[in-house]
This record gives sequence, C-alpha cells and structure tokens, in this order.
Amino acid sequence: MAGLLEKSRKAIAKLFTDSAEDNARAHLTPDNIVQRSNAAISPFEPFIEQIPTTKHWILGQFSDRLNPTSYFLGLLPFLDWIRRYNKRWLVADLIAGCTLSLVMIPQGLSYAILANLSPEFGLFTTFAGASLYWLFGTSKDICVGATAVISLLVGKTGMNVIDKHPSFTREEVAKTHAFLAGCVFLILGLLRLGWVIELVPHVAISAFVTAAAITIALGQAPNLLGIRSVNTKAPAYRVLIDTFKGLSQVKLDAVVGLTSLLLLMSVKRLFDYLTARKPHREKLWNTLSSLRLSLTVFLYILVSYLVNWNFPPEEFKFRTLGHIQAGFGHIGPPSFQVELIKSLLSELPATAIVIIVEHIAIGKSLAQKNNYTIDPSQELVALGGINLAGPFIGAYASTASFGGSALLSKARVKTPLAGVFNAVIFVLTLYALDRVLYWTPISTMAALIIHAVISLPMSPAELRRLWRISPPDLVIYTIGVLASIFSTLENGIYVTTALSACLLLIRLIHGQGKFLGRVRVYRYPNSGTRNSVATDPSSSALGMLPRDTFFPIDRKDASNPCIYIESPRLGVFIYRFPEGFNYVNQTQHMEFLFTHITKATRRTTPLEYKNPGDRPWNEHAASATPDETNSETCKPTLKALILDFSTVSNIDTDAIHGLVVLHKQLEHWSFPGTVQLHFASIDDRWVRRALVIAGFGFPSQRELEAPIPWDPSFCLAKKNTPAITPNLPLAESSSGLRSGITDLNNSEIGNSDAEATPMGPRQLVPTHGINYPNFHADLTAAVQAVSAFTAPGEGFREV
Repeated sequence: MAGLLEKSRKAIAKLFTDSAEDNARAHLTPDNIVQRSNAAISPFEPFIEQIPTTKHWILGQFSDRLNPTSYFLGLLPFLDWIRRYNKRWLVADLIAGCTLSLVMIPQGLSYAILANLSPEFGLFTTFAGASLYWLFGTSKDICVGATAVISLLVGKTGMNVIDKHPSFTREEVAKTHAFLAGCVFLILGLLRLGWVIELVPHVAISAFVTAAAITIALGQAPNLLGIRSVNTKAPAYRVLIDTFKGLSQVKLDAVVGLTSLLLLMSVKRLFDYLTARKPHREKLWNTLSSLRLSLTVFLYILVSYLVNWNFPPEEFKFRTLGHIQAGFGHIGPPSFQVELIKSLLSELPATAIVIIVEHIAIGKSLAQKNNYTIDPSQELVALGGINLAGPFIGAYASTASFGGSALLSKARVKTPLAGVFNAVIFVLTLYALDRVLYWTPISTMAALIIHAVISLPMSPAELRRLWRISPPDLVIYTIGVLASIFSTLENGIYVTTALSACLLLIRLIHGQGKFLGRVRVYRYPNSGTRNSVATDPSSSALGMLPRDTFFPIDRKDASNPCIYIESPRLGVFIYRFPEGFNYVNQTQHMEFLFTHITKATRRTTPLEYKNPGDRPWNEHAASATPDETNSETCKPTLKALILDFSTVSNIDTDAIHGLVVLHKQLEHWSFPGTVQLHFASIDDRWVRRALVIAGFGFPSQRELEAPIPWDPSFCLAKKNTPAITPNLPLAESSSGLRSGITDLNNSEIGNSDAEATPMGPRQLVPTHGINYPNFHADLTAAVQAVSAFTAPGEGFREV
C-alpha cells in the first residue's frame, strides 16, 4: 500500500512539474536547434524561453488571492474611508440622505403594491438597503431598495408559488425568496465572480426592462381608473383588453389618479425646462423636482382626508391604502420549509439575473459619471448581505434604485453613509406617519408607479441607434419584448439571452479569416516634410523610410481601394484569424486555408498513375487543354504559411489537432519539398506551450536538411538595465538611450537589410526565445524570416 501511494505521489508530482525539455524530447525537437540559433544570434546574448508548467499556472491563478488580510479587509470597504470622514462630508451626506427619503418613502409604499404585499413591506425593504449598504458597498451614489421591476417579479413569484401551495402566505414567499437570492449573491461575491454579469447581454436586459415597464403600467391602469373587475395578474395584453372592456366601470378614483399623474408629469417637465434654461441652478431644480413625489402624495392624502374623513371605510369615495402597521411588526426569520424552497428554485434565476445586472449597470454608470470605479464582486457581497439580513425585518428582494441613485448623484453625496440618514427618516415614518399614510389614495400610488416606469422603455431614438449599430440586436430586442408581454417576463429574459448567445456562437463559428498582403506606408505630415513633398512627391522627399503593414488581399475592408497591396513572396501565405481560434471554428479555418492554398499553388511533383483506376475517386484528372496546363504550371509551389495569432488568446486540443492535420496535408501537397509554418504575435504563454507540445515553433529535420541552408533571424531590443547615472535627471541620463532607439527605429522601420546599429552586442538582446525560431514578434519579422529561405526572384508581386 505504501508503495502504491509513493508511485501515485511521484506521478502527480511529474504531472505538475512537466518541463520544456520533457516536451521537446517527447516531440522530437531537433537537437541542434539551440546550437544553430546560438551561432546565428552571435555576438548578441542568447535568450532561452522556458515554457510554463502546470505548477506555474496554478500558482498564477492564486498568487494574487492568497493574502487573507487584503481579502477580508476588502469585504468591508467602509474601513478605508471612514477614518477620513469629516464635517463637510457629514453635511453633504445628511442633506442627500434626507432628500432621498422624500423620494423613496412614496416609492416604497407604491412598489409594495406591485409585490402584492402590504405597503409597509416596501418601507422595510428600502430601510434594509439604506442601513446596510454603506458597510459593504463600493459606490457612494447607489441607493438599494424596493424597485418597480423587482417588485413585479416578487409579486409574480408569490402568485406562482401560492397557486401551487396555497398554505404559504405571500409574506413567507417574499422573505424566503429574498433570502435565497441573498445566498446566491453572497457566494458569487465571496468567490469574486463579479464577471458573471457579463454573460447577460445588454439587449436582453433592455428588452426585459421595456416589457416590465409596459406590464407594470398596464397592470396599474385599472387601479388608476378605479376599475375593480380586471385581473391585473393576467398577461399584459389581457389586462389591456379587459381594461378597455371595463371603462364603463370608471369611478371617482380616475379623477384622483389622472390628476396625480398629470401633476407629476407637469412638475417634471417644468423643472426639466428650467434646468435647460438656467443650468447654473441645476442643483436647485433637481432638488425641487425630486420633491414632486412626496408633495403629490401628501397633497392627495389631504384631499382624501377632507373627502372621506366623515364616512366609514366601506363608503369612501375612492380607495385608500388603509391600515398600515406601525413600527417593525413583521420581524422574524424567513420560512425554510423544503417545499417552499423547492418551489422558489425555478423562480430564482430570473430574479437573480435582473437584480445583479440592474445593480451593477447603475453602479458602473454613476461611477463613470463621477470619476471612480466600483468592484462588481464586492457589490455582490453587499447585495448578499442586504438580501440575507433584510427578510428578518420583513424586507423582500431589493437592488439599486435608478431614480434614488440618480438623485443621490445629483445631490453631490460624498460617501455611502448618506444611506444611514435615509434609514433614520424611514424609522420615523414607520413609527409616526402610519395614521397619515392610511388616507393615501390607491389611484395616487398607481400614478406614482406609472410615472416611475414610463421612462424605462427604450426611446425611438435609442431603437434607431441600436438598429444602426447592430440590426440583429434590434431583432432580438423585439422578440424579447414580445415574449415577455405575451408569455412571462422570465421567459422573455431567457429567450433574449439564448438568442444573443446563439448569435455570438454563429459569429464565432462563421467568422472568416483573411489572407494578407504587404503595404508600405509613410507617416505624413512629418516635421519639415510638408513643403518638400508639395514640390517633390517622391518617397525620399518624405524624409523617412516606409514601414510595413498588412492588409487583406481581398480588399473587403475599409482601406482605400487605390492603395498598392503586394502579395507575400511566391508560395508564401499570411493568414489572420478573425475572432480567436478554438474547437467551434477550427474546421472552417483549416478547410478554408487548405482550399485557398491548393488553388493558388501547384504540387511540387505532379501525381502520375499508370492506370486510370489507380487514381483516387476524389482526385480530379489533370487539365487537358494547353491553356489550362500553362495556367497550372505558372502557379508557384508552396513554400511557407504564416499564421497571425494576434487575435488568439487561448487555444484548445481541437484547434491544435486541426493545425497538425493541416500541416500534414500541406507537406503532402508540397512533397518532396517542405512547408515552413511560422507564427506571429503570440502573446499568451500557454498558447505558445500548446504549440510547442504539438511540434510547432521550430523547423523539422527535413527543413534543416533542405537545399537552401536554414539561417534563422531574430528581433533584437534594448536590454533592460538600471538607471545609468542616478545623480542626473532622467532626461539627461537617458538622452543617449533615446537617440539610439530613434536610430534603430529609423533603420528598422523601413525593413531595410542594413545591419548597422549604434548599439553594441551588450545592449541588445532577442525579444523572444531563440529555441523557438518560428515564433515571431510580428508579421514583418515572420515575413523576413521566410524571405531568408526563398530562392532569388521569388519576391513580392502586386495582388
């Protein structure tokens, strides 16, 4: 048993400590590659590239995350700024927090109606976010609380669960739903998986928000008009139809609701107009505009009291919120019954996706506006803490409120501590204003909700811009909106996400690579060249040598069709991958490469068969006409293929296998000649490792024994050395260095064959390892390396 354990230990150790030498021996790397490369690079100092091992990868993944102190301090970001808190910040946060409460109180009351809960639950939800976010959040502008879209999802979730399990209450469902969502957020945040939000495209969220706004507005229309016979839980199109059918049942609520909505919209338009006319008072206008919600609510509370105070509740002229429990009367843990949790699991993904994306999107937008950054992973920790603790005081699921967050930003809040002052106002409201809120008209709450969501859908201008940027995205957006309205909101977000993922895969699979040709370019204007070029337009008058760049030879790009593009040397092809290189697109790339190359070249040795029956069934017979024969013989033989890996950041076994098969096919096509396979711009070390293991990066033994001697070329760069003279300013101590670099650039930028350089052998070193001479820094270096093996007369030619 001990022997078996020891063998296992050694096998695992060998697996994680594999070396470049092991890889080289396993794939028959020619023994004299390094010696011949050393001879070629002399007298410059050689550099041997070490291919990374599995151990390096593991250490690289966790090296930045192994500091427990930094990790745990990062979970409480307030510790960083609380020590610098001062009186000016206190005054600004106090004003912003109190102003915010005047907006969030009426919104909290109204959004709880969307969640099919008593109005106080909206206050509990916003209180939880206001009192806890400052501990964990990384944005000074975010206000976490009840929102229209999440409240709608909570209401639909409660309805779906209770339809299946009538024994549960809406309060139990909402609290457990929030707790489970908080668990998801906390796990994602602690594991620092904030990047997962990038998997949900913006178009999916835009479609969802648009559909949710339409659903919310249509669902509140009966309450706005006082129509009580409409089932507002039905799909949006059904609610619209039933509302029109019930117009004959309109009551006095419609007067209150429509005038409330008109007042809200008028005040907003007025202050928007004043902001545009007098921008120097923008802060004043924004503050007054934000007060319209509270003023409207308290105005109609007064109207409701004056109209209804002398009547019993059943004879009120219009419906009111009714009794609101004072204080925190719903304190208690969420329900953890297995049946309830099972029922909520299917409802959880859509809610979690919307909460995360809405929160991070608002946070990033405001952070960019105010010149700071947020940590998405830490924001998930904040959401997790709020949604885990909130249910114990009666809160349901919450996220960042766009209106509240925008108000905090406009109020020039200084720190997240403004939420604490907001929370204090909520406590006062819960304990002191319950009797006042009793008289709030339901139709006024409906007007507040409609007014809040009416600006959420994408405007016609935004839709037109979306069409101009990406027509498929507009199609997906439309499908998502229709799916959400005629089915469910959850199905809408799933459909749009799936369609966006399919579109991404289609683009990745069918992305067409490009064969490139060389273009010699000049920079203009250059100092002192404008006047001389006006009289002498020759290249010498430009005062500098050209440099090489590479354009698609099919000219299906944005370049000037009049420019002169040279194809690579005869029998040499340059290919650039469009969007990565992996298992989903390797077959298409390899087939395209082989087809194009075999059409543009001829076999080095034509195949001959004694009998027609010896010819393979899939091989075409040789051309019979003289013209076709001449055309075929005029084609060059295949010499080399250069692959531009500038867009390849990772590679898999299928892609490597495709390259191996392609190389074998091209070798067979050019036999008895050889085909050089060169790679340019490989930045990722693990891509280089994979290619080396597969046998690429160095010439084969047949290439070394070819008639044209193998003579590698390498790129050199200035060696990294300490400061030359510490007592001199940087400008003086590095002046000689800069002049040397300038001279080197002037000699290399034109890709001339001049070997002269002002730097000695001790100042220049190879940019990459000389043990892998077929890996090049860029396409220019790769083309120059291939040119060294090209017979005279096989130079560049026009496409």
